[in-house]
Amino acid sequence: LFTGGNSGIGKETAVALAMRGARVIIACRDVEKAEKAVREIKFKSRSLNVCHMELDLANLKSVREFCKNFLQREKRLNILINNAGMPSVLDWTDDGFSMCFGVNHLGHFLLTNLLLPRLKECAPSRVIPLTCSNYKYQKLDFRDLNYNLLPFFTYCRSKLANIYFSQELARITEGKGVTSYAVHPGE
Repeated sequence: LFTGGNSGIGKETAVALAMRGARVIIACRDVEKAEKAVREIKFKSRSLNVCHMELDLANLKSVREFCKNFLQREKRLNILINNAGMPSVLDWTDDGFSMCFGVNHLGHFLLTNLLLPRLKECAPSRVIPLTCSNYKYQKLDFRDLNYNLLPFFTYCRSKLANIYFSQELARITEGKGVTSYAVHPGE
């Protein structure tokens, strides 16, 4: 399961996994872009085991609905790649969070937690959040997670939160067959 698997590194990773026989599900808010990506992934990988499901990480209700549908429809989940992300913009999610922090971290945080029981059932499994090296330029201020004044700092904080969450997830799932690795894909 990929968030943001409709373009860039997410799409190329989806192709590589589909070529190796994995069932690939792209979770994406833009249905038209997702359908196009699915066609391209199927063509490049020569696999028909690729589909998409609608998910808007800027809306926590959408995340909950997605998880409900996913859990009803899919019996297996071995890899969750939290790849979707966005640069910081001076905008807010439907739930009142900074758009960048909401999409890059909070939506994925909820998604992962709601899917964690299935990941444990299907162990061995992995959670792979994508991050970047810019996390080191900021610290998380838990009194002001909605910080949205300087776009670069907001982005850095969202990526740092992903790393902290990945580390905590690895700690609480140790010995339970679920591993978590925060990955920086490179420059």
